[in-house]
Amino acid sequence: MNPTLIELLSPARDAEHGIAAINTGADAVYIGAPKFGARSAAGNSIAEIEKLCIHAHRFHAKVYAALNTILFDDELAEAERMIHAIYNAGADALIVQDMGILEMDLPPIQLHASTQAHNFDVRRIKFLQDIGFSRAIIARELSLEQIREIKSQISFGLEAFVHGALCVSFSGQCYMSAFHGHRSGNRGECAQPCRLNYDIMGQNNRIVDSGVNALSIRDMNRSAHLAEMIAAGVTSFKIEGRLKDMNYVRNITSYYRRKLDEIIDANEKLGRVALGRCTPDFEPDPEKSFNRGFTEYFLHGRTEKISAHTSKSLGKRLGQVSESGWNFIKIAGAPEISNGDGLCWFDQNGALKGFAVQTTDHGKIYSDNAIDVTQGTVIYRNLDTVFNHRIAAAGPARRIPVNIVFSETESGVDLNISTEDGKYSLIRNFQTEKNIARDAVKAADTIKTQLCKTGSTFYDVVGFELKWGSPLFFPIGELNRIRREAFEAFDQLLNSEYHREENTVVVNDVPYFENEAGFALNVSNALAEQFYKRHGVVKISPAFELADDNRGKNLMTTKLCLRYEYNCCPVFQKADADREPQFLILGNNKFRLDYDCKSCVMKISDAGSYD
Repeated sequence: MNPTLIELLSPARDAEHGIAAINTGADAVYIGAPKFGARSAAGNSIAEIEKLCIHAHRFHAKVYAALNTILFDDELAEAERMIHAIYNAGADALIVQDMGILEMDLPPIQLHASTQAHNFDVRRIKFLQDIGFSRAIIARELSLEQIREIKSQISFGLEAFVHGALCVSFSGQCYMSAFHGHRSGNRGECAQPCRLNYDIMGQNNRIVDSGVNALSIRDMNRSAHLAEMIAAGVTSFKIEGRLKDMNYVRNITSYYRRKLDEIIDANEKLGRVALGRCTPDFEPDPEKSFNRGFTEYFLHGRTEKISAHTSKSLGKRLGQVSESGWNFIKIAGAPEISNGDGLCWFDQNGALKGFAVQTTDHGKIYSDNAIDVTQGTVIYRNLDTVFNHRIAAAGPARRIPVNIVFSETESGVDLNISTEDGKYSLIRNFQTEKNIARDAVKAADTIKTQLCKTGSTFYDVVGFELKWGSPLFFPIGELNRIRREAFEAFDQLLNSEYHREENTVVVNDVPYFENEAGFALNVSNALAEQFYKRHGVVKISPAFELADDNRGKNLMTTKLCLRYEYNCCPVFQKADADREPQFLILGNNKFRLDYDCKSCVMKISDAGSYD
């Protein structure tokens, strides 16, 4: 029985970031298409995608191209040409949201349903499988129980986010940015209104809280629950961050690579997607990369508060202030602090404050400016300069373990290179002069030393065997030539053994599970409308972005519940009408909060202007 292959999927802002992700343990990377990606600032040329594919495929790792915005009619032809170019560049799959793409003349590339397609309902996910998708990227809000239920009804792959920044809304269902700033998240242009400061209004127009990050939630970290997610049916584990920096990609990828390797090594029913093992030159620590604090995000239901109370990075908790002066603090039990480190804390009003370390002296940490922080305040480090320098200086961590056998033949020697599991093997014969060695031990050591010198390659020799009739001497230059040519041939073998999985979408008329669709189905072009009509949807509203008047509409559905965050949830806490958040105020805009306790979600809709 073939093992279940477990994939670690990392973000790639560009080819350079993608190569770094592969080199630190990613089995696959996702990268933005030249246009029409959900991160408009992270588009890449076809040449960049091809460059990344060449590097990834040498390790049998995969590249997925994100073309996951909704499209307008005048963009359809360009998008279709782009899809063919992406396929020809070597991409393994296309991540899409717009169902109009399935009406195009597509190359035989696998399709992954973007989380922007709102893959929350099991009926929706089963429909995606039935119409030809190879994988669904499931909604972040799904619990383990819901994931198990979905997996019991489908056979294609499930991909789930495990780490990184969270959209507070169900993906593909947020219209706040389009409404407030005319920048649509479904068009890759989200202005992140969820990270702004709001006033919260309760009964009788009373302000419950003011100037707070009401919609800014903590970042996801499910590293403690990977085995549970595998058991539930997830096979691809996705790290968010196509706009994050290189150190974030290396650190977080390395961290999850180690976690997944521990699980895979302990379970013979699991296997790896890509070749190689990774040993980074630093100790991965997700708390030392950008984060707003962490949450498992409803994996086990509503078990925690998820508000971050800031839009900025907190970093790693260091300890509490034990002593403070006008421009210094001391932190009880703190690790070593370096000049240039960034420290931060929440002040008495709940605002995040901080400073850059100028110098340290006998445990005192100095700022250039006056700081107001009291004893007992918790301090975080959101910039660790030593750690960042260590990551930046680290070399590629991915190495392919191989065994080599050096054998004497009648006319020369053979060098046999094979992967550790024996799956890939090559024997290269070399015609070379053989001379009897004067010192057998020294000759054997020289052969082993020279043939195992793989520092400039991606290989590690973990097993060496020497077979000869009598001790032989070979010049070092000749041994180096044999090693170089043999490993070049082995490179070519591994490249030739990589075969892209392909899929041809066959048009069908499998019925959609609803025959009427509101604007939240995000139908923004004629092909998408044609698609849904063929699948039995008889009434289709145009996408939010096409409507002339969106006043009063629902702008967001979210698992964030402000009643719960403010300790007045009637289900999990004690109802308190006096403190219940009922509206959000942003400038002169007013948004109504509605609580659907049966579905355990909060809805935010336009409530007109606020005077």
